[in-house]
Amino acid sequence: MDALLTSFILLWAVIDPIGTVPIFIAVTRGLSPTEKKAIALKAALVAAGILLFFIVVGEILLRAMGVPLLAFQITGGCVLFLFALTMIFGESKPEGEMKSIEDSMEKAIFPLAIPSIASPGAIMAVVLLTDNSQSSIPQQAIIVMITALVIITTYALMRGAGIISKIIGKSGAIIVSKVMGLILASIAATQMLEGLKAYF
Repeated sequence: MDALLTSFILLWAVIDPIGTVPIFIAVTRGLSPTEKKAIALKAALVAAGILLFFIVVGEILLRAMGVPLLAFQITGGCVLFLFALTMIFGESKPEGEMKSIEDSMEKAIFPLAIPSIASPGAIMAVVLLTDNSQSSIPQQAIIVMITALVIITTYALMRGAGIISKIIGKSGAIIVSKVMGLILASIAATQMLEGLKAYF
C-alpha cells in the first residue's frame, strides 16, 4: 500500500494536474466550449499515449543502448531532483510553460500534452516505476492504471478549469506547484539513494 501511495504521489507531482489548469486556460482563451473540450481530450490522449509508449518500450530502449537500469535510476533520480528544484526555486510550472504558448492549432500537443502533462520528469518516472527487475506484470499494470487515473484527473481539471481558476487563482496554482516540487525532491532523493545502495 505504501509503495502504491508513493507511486501515486510521484506521478501526481511530476504530471502536476493542478499546474496544468492555468496553461489550459491561457491556451484556450477565446475558444468555444466545444473547442476547449476537444483540446482537453486530445491533450490527455496524446500524453497518455506518450507515457504508455515509454512504459512499454522505455526499458527495452535502455537495454538496447547498454544503459543499466540502476544507472538510469540514479541519473533519473538526479534529473527529477533538479526538476523539483526548478519547481521550488525557479519558475513554477504555470509561469514557465505559459511562455511556451504560441498561436497554433496544435496547442493540445504543445505545450499541453508535451511538456505540461507528459513532462520529461513524468517519462522518467514511469520508466523507473515499471522496472522489470523490481516490478511484476501485475504491479506494472497497477502503475499503468495509476498513470491513467492521474491523466483522467488532469482531463477533468482542464474541463473544469474556469471554476478552478476562480477558486484558487494563478497564485494558488503556483503554490501547489511549489509544494509538489518539495515532495518530488524527497522522492527523487530516495530514488538516488536506493539506486546507489543497490549498485554498490
